[in-house]
Amino acid sequence: MPQKVLLVDDVNLFLELMKGFLKLSSVHVLTASDGAKALEVVRREMPALVFMDLHMPNMGGDECCARIKADPALKSIPVVMLTADGKEEDRVLCIKAGCDDYLTKPIDRNLFLDKARHFIPSVDRRDKRVPCAAKVKFRVFGITLSGDVVNMSEHGVYVAATCAVELGTTMDLVFALPDGKGSVVQTKGRVAWVNGGSTRLKGSLPEGFGVEFIAMTEESAVAVRAFMTGAGG
Repeated sequence: MPQKVLLVDDVNLFLELMKGFLKLSSVHVLTASDGAKALEVVRREMPALVFMDLHMPNMGGDECCARIKADPALKSIPVVMLTADGKEEDRVLCIKAGCDDYLTKPIDRNLFLDKARHFIPSVDRRDKRVPCAAKVKFRVFGITLSGDVVNMSEHGVYVAATCAVELGTTMDLVFALPDGKGSVVQTKGRVAWVNGGSTRLKGSLPEGFGVEFIAMTEESAVAVRAFMTGAGG
């Protein structure tokens, strides 16, 4: 039976974002919009993990977390708090509440899934990928180079190219989706893995590297989602 993960936030956009991160994992996702409702769900459902926003109406995340940790029947449930980036006072509130870990907003997908996997190893970091044959221009090291997109997900692409790039390298990418509309994707990306030379990890793919999208325009994001849906993603 899938383990339960409770997501708590009063902003629906963040709930949907986190649900999207977990969509390929074999977990049962529960949601709540404030601390009071979250406490009810925790007592009733006994989730394996809770991600909870700090500042919410009715009952804040810190109070809810403190009540969970004060209850002998609930205190072993891991609670990861979500805080505003750079606010030290928020971090202190979370620690005082007894949380097991915390994340800052905006929520980074990889960090979110790394935290989830720490507590639930079955959480899957992989994205559903579809073939995508497209020429891509990418600007890196101050020069513009070209390659081929081999496949993609909502969060990144695999680029076939022979140039040497290092893990973590950032770049600007532009390519047209083969969607029959000529939709152009413009985004910044970060090299997430390298598949070339001594670091060749997947022989089934041509030499190249995987890129994670990090700053995509809204227009491009809409086009990518539409392409993935149309391709069965």
